[in-house]
Amino acid sequence: MTISMTNRTRTDSLLLAGFCGFLFFYGLGQFGLIGADEPRYAQVAREMLERHDWITPVLGSQPWLEKPPLYYWQAMLAYSVFGVSDSAARLPSAIDATLLVLALYFFLRRFRPGFELDGALIAASGAGIMGYAHAASMDMALAAAFTVGMLSWWAWRETGKKIYLAGFYCFIALGTLAKGPVAPFLAGVVIVAYAIAARESRLILKTLWLPGIFLFCVIALPWYFSVQARNPQFFREFILEHNLGRFSKNLYHHTEPFWYYLPVAALALLPWTVFTVAAFLITLRAWWRERKRKLTGVFASDTDNRLSIFACCWLVVPVAFFSISQSKLPGYVLPAIPAGALLLTDYIRDHLAQNLEQADAAPVPRWLIIVHALCAAAPIVPALLIAYLITQHRLPGGRPMLVALAIAFVLCAGIALTLVRKSGLRMLRFVTLIPVVLTVGAVLKLGSVALDQTLSARPLSQEIAAVEIRRLPLAVYHIRRELEYGLTFYRNQLTFNYDWGSVPPQEHLVVAPENSQAEIMKLAAGRRVSYLGHYAPQHVDYFWIAASSRSSP
Repeated sequence: MTISMTNRTRTDSLLLAGFCGFLFFYGLGQFGLIGADEPRYAQVAREMLERHDWITPVLGSQPWLEKPPLYYWQAMLAYSVFGVSDSAARLPSAIDATLLVLALYFFLRRFRPGFELDGALIAASGAGIMGYAHAASMDMALAAAFTVGMLSWWAWRETGKKIYLAGFYCFIALGTLAKGPVAPFLAGVVIVAYAIAARESRLILKTLWLPGIFLFCVIALPWYFSVQARNPQFFREFILEHNLGRFSKNLYHHTEPFWYYLPVAALALLPWTVFTVAAFLITLRAWWRERKRKLTGVFASDTDNRLSIFACCWLVVPVAFFSISQSKLPGYVLPAIPAGALLLTDYIRDHLAQNLEQADAAPVPRWLIIVHALCAAAPIVPALLIAYLITQHRLPGGRPMLVALAIAFVLCAGIALTLVRKSGLRMLRFVTLIPVVLTVGAVLKLGSVALDQTLSARPLSQEIAAVEIRRLPLAVYHIRRELEYGLTFYRNQLTFNYDWGSVPPQEHLVVAPENSQAEIMKLAAGRRVSYLGHYAPQHVDYFWIAASSRSSP
């Protein structure tokens, strides 16, 4: 038996290493940093490292107090070891995602033995986890810390061991360093929601453990006090504007409808969305049935089901909380996604147990299997056609579309035929992982060049550097802030902005929309302007601007 357990552990380790290595680490630098946040956060970490300052985040040598430091610290360490690069900037998120998956694995191995690999691979292959594992941002750091914290809390509830409760406070403190006070707030609401739903209100007071609160303060608060001491504006900018202000007002133009996070969560849970929703509804129905019976304690006869109730609370609370917020971004809901993997793992376990105990146990509904197969196979279509989709903003017709649909059909049929068998649910993770791996491989192999050229500043920066005789200051005019921040990172220099009246008096370069030379000449009146080149994928031109007469020696 010991040999069998050792072999199983070795097999699990190889599978987890292989899948995490491919899903999280492969292709980290195949395309440049995209969006406004990735290059901005990567540049903040670089400037902090150059200044040897682990307290105050800076951008353009000015304090940048929007976010806490955990990602910056991780990126600084990555830069120190591997040098500054796209891969190093994204490495912290890949590592955090791996830690999240391992935490789920060891938690399930302790409390749901036999299904630990299912839960770990389900979490690893969720679209939200995979996507943010490749992003230089704070979202994965928060999701990982929050996940380990909540799993630690449940382990304490099950065993009564204070070491787990201490772990809860430590990881929620790390979550506070990752994204701010939202971490302890969400954790508290999830615990209260579970305690009410399960009629275990005593847990609320028992969780308020003084040594744990002390641990939280020791880990989380020193940076907050230090940065406030150095930057008196920190409380106003970080707490009032970027936490309370973002929640209560649309200060940063991220408004979305109230229901925005329902489709976002559904997409983040792909390819497991259908079964996760089914597991959620089954758990909710069982809980409601027990409530109506007015038993002395909810689920008193089925203590195993309480983990599903906890996972439901964990899944719902972040989605509901951020739905109320006036400022909405997709990454906000990421801490809820691991709960979906936990909930689905419990569903698989319960269903297989029923099949073993009851010969006439109800099979998984065929409609559920078919819809799951469709959801799992469908992403291969845009993945195979991603280059066309990025450049043309639509899917093509004709042969490419037919080939992609044919591949999706074969995958869909294979998944459905495997799962319709009575024991087919045991194969759910493996047959679903096939289209996941193919989809990720297709995106990275077929879409990297298009993503790089159209969404990243990296190729433009390289093109500009190739025509420079010497390094010059850079300015921008009427371009997307994503491109502006990207150029700042790749050139590692402050970018001036004509839109804000920041026209450098010295000789410099400027990037502007195509066909805007006349406007540039007006803004640089009296100075020589030379057209240098055109970057077609992002429809911009770049120019050389002579020094003004006032700046000449």
